[in-house]
Amino acid sequence: METLNLRREVRQFLEDELSTGSFRPRCNAWLEGFDPVFSRKLGEHKWLGMTWPKKYGGGERSGLERFTVLEELLAAGAPVAAHWMAERQTGPALLRFGSEQQRQRFLPDIAKGECHFSIGMSEPDSGSDLASVRTVAESTSGGWLVSGTKVWTSHASRTQFMMTLCRTSKNPDDRHQGLSQIIVDLRSPGVEVRPIASMGGSSHFAEVILDSVFARDEMLLGTEGSGWEQVNAELAYERSGPERFLSTFPLLNAMEKTLQDLEDDYERVRLGSLIASLWTLRTMSKGIARQLEIGANPRVDATMVKDLGTMFENDVVDLAGQLTSGSLTAGAPNEFEQFYAQSVIASPGFTLRGGTTEILRNIIAKELEQ
Repeated sequence: METLNLRREVRQFLEDELSTGSFRPRCNAWLEGFDPVFSRKLGEHKWLGMTWPKKYGGGERSGLERFTVLEELLAAGAPVAAHWMAERQTGPALLRFGSEQQRQRFLPDIAKGECHFSIGMSEPDSGSDLASVRTVAESTSGGWLVSGTKVWTSHASRTQFMMTLCRTSKNPDDRHQGLSQIIVDLRSPGVEVRPIASMGGSSHFAEVILDSVFARDEMLLGTEGSGWEQVNAELAYERSGPERFLSTFPLLNAMEKTLQDLEDDYERVRLGSLIASLWTLRTMSKGIARQLEIGANPRVDATMVKDLGTMFENDVVDLAGQLTSGSLTAGAPNEFEQFYAQSVIASPGFTLRGGTTEILRNIIAKELEQ
């Protein structure tokens, strides 16, 4: 009953926001819907950092309650990108590995929707193979000098900070050793951010060039050299959430309404199959949320959600393509075709973000061998 009341509350909030023109629904909104004002509104409702301790601005609510809020926001295509990385990934990392000083500094503002983070993992030659990163941090008086290049860094031109995976020492026998995570202030001297335009004209991706950027000692997350273990723990949050199968939900919902006016039973059966897959993925994702809540690291389970979610999202786009004959533009005459255009443009990234399909299946296969 508690989650049912919460769901109703969130839906009413979204209806009110839509009625005032606060946002327009869109697919892939958790990456492309950057709206700090909307994020602050969620913070005012205590819907960010919901599971965190109250002393850090959290609500000490259950993982299921947080999952309920995420579902409703994603299903509505709400603009949640401004806070998404910080609330989903950086916050839990700070709670688990961060110092008390870091928690006090960052978590309350993340929970208010006022502190925004980018994730600095991928590099031009180091995507899913994160152990090959070449960004380095050299120890200096009072901190670190960080140099290197990060790419596909969502909203780096708009966020204040970047959680940066870098190499703080070298071990030729084990490249997984010597990696660390450092919080880089993107407003620091030596930071250059170059937006990367997508096919649709948006530029939420960016390349970040770091040239001897100074980060104070207290910006090191956890202990020096523990970056590989920390990143792997983070990836469970990144790969298992409902955004992995709800990015195209506005399109799926519009497609269901379109099929009500058609008599093609074959397409309806395909839609029914997609909905069944959606329910399965939702159940898996909720189960992982429960594991994360108790401090487990369901790395492989999360990898499976990401891989299956990618397949599901592309299947939604494929079926929608068979039902539309309109032009592929964001200015299409109806919502269904608008959502379809947004999803087609975003779909090449489905198999990349959070790890390529090939890498994910290697992880799963290795686990099955054990």
